[in-house]
Amino acid sequence: MAKNEILRARTAADIDERVERVLNGLGNPEPPLDLRTVRELLKLDRGYYSANDPGLLQETVSKLRIAGKQVLLRPTLLIEAVRKMDIRALYIPDQKRILIDKSQPKLKHRWNEAHEIGHSVLPWHEGAMLGDDEYTLIPACHARHEAEANFAAARLLFLREKFVEEAQAHEACIESMKKLKERFGNTYTTTLWRCVEAWGASVPVVGLVTGHPHPDQRKPDFDPENPCRHFIQSPAFARQFSTVPETSVFEEVVEYCSPKGGGPLGESDVLLVDDNGDGHIFEFESFHFYHQTLTIGIYRRPRRNLVAA
Repeated sequence: MAKNEILRARTAADIDERVERVLNGLGNPEPPLDLRTVRELLKLDRGYYSANDPGLLQETVSKLRIAGKQVLLRPTLLIEAVRKMDIRALYIPDQKRILIDKSQPKLKHRWNEAHEIGHSVLPWHEGAMLGDDEYTLIPACHARHEAEANFAAARLLFLREKFVEEAQAHEACIESMKKLKERFGNTYTTTLWRCVEAWGASVPVVGLVTGHPHPDQRKPDFDPENPCRHFIQSPAFARQFSTVPETSVFEEVVEYCSPKGGGPLGESDVLLVDDNGDGHIFEFESFHFYHQTLTIGIYRRPRRNLVAA
């Protein structure tokens, strides 16, 4: 399942309050947020390791000591986890140290670091911290923690309500998302995610992160059963369209997308059926950024049923 998890309102409010304290401590800065100032405020250290360099990985793990004692009784277990589970970042609570996999693309470092900062400000995460892989480290135990850390990272990097206010002042479209990406200094994917939340505060909005939808442009490892890397639902969409399959939405996108290698791929009105069986029209738009396609669907109106004369 690529669908995002919607946090309980009480949990989200608790996390948001903790992020608010951090931003208040920084004097409520303007975007883009400088994570260096966040680390200084929280007295966090940042280091790097490389999952692609066994020697450097071994050296990094062996240095995880407190008062001369090794932090991990069996450090080889962590090394094995990093290699097998594609761990891209770690937070070591006792050392207040964040470790980033430097072999990851630099564009991802910012989000990975903010995600670990998110773990650091949530005290109930400390006992469960081991590391973060591409999805979740131990899905059965850590899925909720990962969603919470992601929420904290998003509220931090996008400066809480500042992004919401600016996004809602823009037209809900890909072009606006691109402008907001530059303004806040984050990736296209994380900006799309926040736009879905901001534009979908009161109406259903959905976002997709996929490979190129057109059959002629698909990669050999394309999985038709799991075509979406992320299927981003606004709370209103999750409540009203919880039974809509990701695969059927993706197929609607395929219908209007051109095989262009980059840029706008197309737009179209798309009919989605809600949990009560009623049809609704969404305006969909897709843009290919060479390594992935971002799609956003904005609710427009109920389907008009024709009445026979």
